[in-house]
Amino acid sequence: MSENKVDVAIMMGSKSDLEIMRPAAKIAESLGLAVEVRVLSAHRTPDEAAAYVKDATRRGVKAFICGAGGAAHLGGAVAAHTTRPVIAVPIANGALSGWDSLLAMVQMPPGMPCATVAVNGAENAGLLAAQIAATADPEVAKKLVAEREGRRKKVLESDAEVAAQFGKKA
Repeated sequence: MSENKVDVAIMMGSKSDLEIMRPAAKIAESLGLAVEVRVLSAHRTPDEAAAYVKDATRRGVKAFICGAGGAAHLGGAVAAHTTRPVIAVPIANGALSGWDSLLAMVQMPPGMPCATVAVNGAENAGLLAAQIAATADPEVAKKLVAEREGRRKKVLESDAEVAAQFGKKA
């Protein structure tokens, strides 16, 4: 698959993170982006992770999404090997329920930015990656507008339903 174009590269340090990270792939794909998902650890497979980042960058990746729990080094390790945007997803696990991951991700040193979403916030990471891609792709931009409008309509429908239960018009 190394010769295939990829818009968004999603990485995680362990297969156990897959269900948390799946919404990032799902939303990015629904917006028309080519997504590749890999399990590569900053600590257990550092050489393979670095090689993958360099190859994905060569293939045109627009953003990396990196999910990790605990020490949460994956996003930072990826940022060290590319100038493409890196979006970190702290994953809740262990005694600190993701707070350790969140704090590690937002404390990157100067010169190594790594955007960070909420703990287990992979869907927003996918949307952010799509917004990055949309700066150069009008079709993705249109799909993002439609996606946001769909969410708006859903909230207004809920508002009307709840208001009606209390005898009010929304």
